[in-house]
Amino acid sequence: MARRFVVEADGGSRGNPGPAGYGAVVSDAETGETLAEVAEYIGTATNNVAEYKGLVAGLRAAYALDPEAEVRVRMDSKLVIEQMSGRWKIKHPDMRPLATEAKAVFPAGRMSYEWIPRERNKHADRLANEAMDAGKRGEQWRPKVPPGGTLAAGAPEAAAPADDALAEPAAAGAPAVGWGSADLGTPATFVLLRHGETPLTPEKRFSGSGGTDPGLSPVGRHQAERVAAALAARGTIQAVVTSPLLRCRETADVVARRLGLDVRVDEGLRETDFGAWEGLTFAEVKERFPDDLAAWLAFSKAAPTGGGESFASVARRVALSRDKLIARYPGRTVLLVTHVTPIKTLVRLALGAPPEALFRMELSAASLSAVAYYADGNASLRLLNETAHLR
Repeated sequence: MARRFVVEADGGSRGNPGPAGYGAVVSDAETGETLAEVAEYIGTATNNVAEYKGLVAGLRAAYALDPEAEVRVRMDSKLVIEQMSGRWKIKHPDMRPLATEAKAVFPAGRMSYEWIPRERNKHADRLANEAMDAGKRGEQWRPKVPPGGTLAAGAPEAAAPADDALAEPAAAGAPAVGWGSADLGTPATFVLLRHGETPLTPEKRFSGSGGTDPGLSPVGRHQAERVAAALAARGTIQAVVTSPLLRCRETADVVARRLGLDVRVDEGLRETDFGAWEGLTFAEVKERFPDDLAAWLAFSKAAPTGGGESFASVARRVALSRDKLIARYPGRTVLLVTHVTPIKTLVRLALGAPPEALFRMELSAASLSAVAYYADGNASLRLLNETAHLR
C-alpha cells in the first residue's frame, strides 16, 4: 500500500504585503509522527502568496520522502483550500502559477484538501513565524530534527527549489575566481555549438530526442560550413563531442572534417524528450495541453505530456556529462555540439542561476557559447549566442 502523508502548511505577512514567510510540516497519516519540517523567509509578499508557497514547499517535502505517497493537505486558509479543490476560481495573477506549481508535485488522484481552524494549524504557523523572525535577523531558518522523525533526510532539499532542480550541484559555495585567486592552471573550456537548422527550426516546433530525429536542412548545412570555417580560423578546438541526434552528428562531422579531428558521441548531450509535444508549435501545445504546459513552465520537475523529460531530469544528466567531460579533457578546449536545452542548462549551472533562467536566453541555430571550468570547481561564462560567423 502507498504511504499516506498529511501536509499542514501556513504562511504569513507582517504588513500584507510586508516581510513574509511560510512553514509546512509533513507527518505520517497513521502514526502522526513528524517526518519533515520546512520554512523560509521570502521577503516582501502578501499573506496569500506566503500561504501558497508554504503549500508548494510542504508538497515538495512530502515528495522527497516518497514520490508515490498519497497526501492530505490541511490548511487554515479557506482561499487556498477552496481554490486548490477546484471550487473557487483563481483570479489573482500572482496565485495562478503557484497553484499550477502545487498541482504538478503529485498526481491529482493522490492529493486531497481539508480546511482546518487556525488553532489546529499551530505547528505550521510556528514554523512560518520562525522563518520570518530569522529573516528579520538576516539569518536563514534551519530545520530541527523532530523526535523519531526523519527530517534531515528530506526537508532541506525540498525547501529549496533551485537546489532541487540542479540536483547534481554545481559550484555553489566555491570561492570566487578573481584577481586575488591562486593560479589554478588552464581551465577546461567547452565551446558550445547549437546544431544548424533543420526543417523544423524555422517553424519553431518542439524537436527533442523523442521525435523524428530530423537532419540538417540546406540552410543548416550551410551554417555548419560557416561555423567550421570560423572555428578553423581560431585554431583553438582540441576535441569534438556531440549529441547522438542526427542534426548534431551532421553538424559535428562538418566541423570535425575541417579541423582534422575525430568525433566522440555523448548520450547525455541529447535534447529534452518533449513527449507528446514533439513536432508541435508552442501555440499548438498551449491549445491542446494548456494545464501541462503551464505546469512545465512553472515547475522544473514537471514533464511534458506523455512521459517527456522535466528540466530537472535534463539538468541531472547534463551535469553528469559535464563532470565526466571535464575529467576527460582537463585544461583542453572542447567543442560540444548539442541543443538548446543542454546549452542553456550548462550556462545556467555555470552562473548559479535558477531554473527560470532557461526562458531568458536566446540561442540561435549554429550559435556559439563558451564556459570555462576551473580546478577549484568554479565556472566562468565566456561567450553566449555568438552568430557573427553566420553574417
